[in-house]
Amino acid sequence: MEAAVFILSLVDCCALIFLSVYFIITLSDLECDYINARACCSKLNKWVLPELIAQALPTVLMLVSMHWFVFLLNLPVAAWNIYRLVKVPMGNMGVFDPTEIHNRGQLKSHMKEAMIKLGFHLLCFFIYLYSMILALIND
Repeated sequence: MEAAVFILSLVDCCALIFLSVYFIITLSDLECDYINARACCSKLNKWVLPELIAQALPTVLMLVSMHWFVFLLNLPVAAWNIYRLVKVPMGNMGVFDPTEIHNRGQLKSHMKEAMIKLGFHLLCFFIYLYSMILALIND
């Protein structure tokens, strides 16, 4: 059971790593003017809810399986994703809005957030990998 939790979390973490890289590539394309703001925001907004669900899955799994350290490690990122989704102003297209993405340095902050999430998911990947190997050896 414990190994299955970490295997599922590891696969989920791989998907989140790829999603973070996709966000970074799309935002850098916007920064270099390879795509327009509307196309960029529509591409990224499609993946906000799946990212939220994919981040909440290992958080809930760790809570249910009573792995408190990993649960507490995942909780702030899951809470941040929920906060971001809830705080979208009325009238905006989504978390990424084409009319506001160039205002007040939002593009840079979105890029920084994507880089931080990539680093976090890489850290979680190795924690899940180590925990999975440890669980398989102990079983």
